[in-house]
Amino acid sequence: MLLQKPRGILLRIFSSSDILCNLMKQQGTQVMMTNQTILKEFILVGFSVYPHVQTCLFVVFLCLYMATLAGNLTIMGLTWVERSLHTPMYFFLSALSFSETCYTLSIIPKMLVDLLNKDSHISVIGCGLQMCFFLGLGGTNCILLTLMGYDRFLAICNPLRYPLLMTNVACGQLVASAWVGGFMISLIETTLIFRMSFCIPNLIRHFFCHMRAVLRLSCTDSNFIEFVVTLMSVLGLVGTFLLILLTYVFILSSVLKIPSAEGKQKAFSTCASHLTVVIIHFGFASVVYMKPENSRGDDTLIAVPYTVITPFLSPIIFTLRNKDMKNAFRKIMRNTVVLKK
Repeated sequence: MLLQKPRGILLRIFSSSDILCNLMKQQGTQVMMTNQTILKEFILVGFSVYPHVQTCLFVVFLCLYMATLAGNLTIMGLTWVERSLHTPMYFFLSALSFSETCYTLSIIPKMLVDLLNKDSHISVIGCGLQMCFFLGLGGTNCILLTLMGYDRFLAICNPLRYPLLMTNVACGQLVASAWVGGFMISLIETTLIFRMSFCIPNLIRHFFCHMRAVLRLSCTDSNFIEFVVTLMSVLGLVGTFLLILLTYVFILSSVLKIPSAEGKQKAFSTCASHLTVVIIHFGFASVVYMKPENSRGDDTLIAVPYTVITPFLSPIIFTLRNKDMKNAFRKIMRNTVVLKK
């Protein structure tokens, strides 16, 4: 009897400890489930950290956006209406204007609405779509700029074969390949990022769903995924830039062989606007994508030149520094005035 009592006491102690362990496990599971809640939306912090200048920023960005739309629509309209602009060079320019119009549509309208609202919500699906279109159209722009450099290379270095190589069908295929290439990389990057689980707080410290800002919300270690998607973006950026640089090396060597100064000036004038846009585009993009993760600086402000300023400057440079575009615009304006009379 004396031996049975301690045994009963021990059984009670072990059973109560099992119950306590089970309760602790259940509570631990609930804590993990709370931290790894399936998020349905994110909150874009954006420019809310600068509340005193949000109205001013809204007016500035709205004006820049309207000017960007007007410039790109003007280029597309001129290349469509004016027969003298029905050439491969202006076909690629029109394709770039259309791509940049879509590019700005994926970010700026949402940003303008958020500047007026106190709470800037975006669904997880909407965030994934915005990221996919932003990366895809950004990649498409890089490839189109490369194709424009390739077009100038053929026109200057191989003028006799140029009409045979740059047919309408070939130009259409090249533009289609630019879209396919840009969105193929974008889909891979977006899929890798959104396969991860995200934790609370669901605050994206940016004005759009930038991949680095979204990856910071991951519940698990995202260093490898961040390395992969950053590497893909940097390789795409550097690869297209090096191809453009290579084409201009060949163009420069061919132009220097032209005996007359007038011929050299004419050859350089056809490349000046494209080269200017390339420097601005890749210069601002390199600051965004090659910035070390631990470096200081507000990512929101750093992204403004690449997402707002570059699309604004591109149509201005391509129209103001291009004689054919200016002549076509003047011609259409004269015809419009004559028709009104």
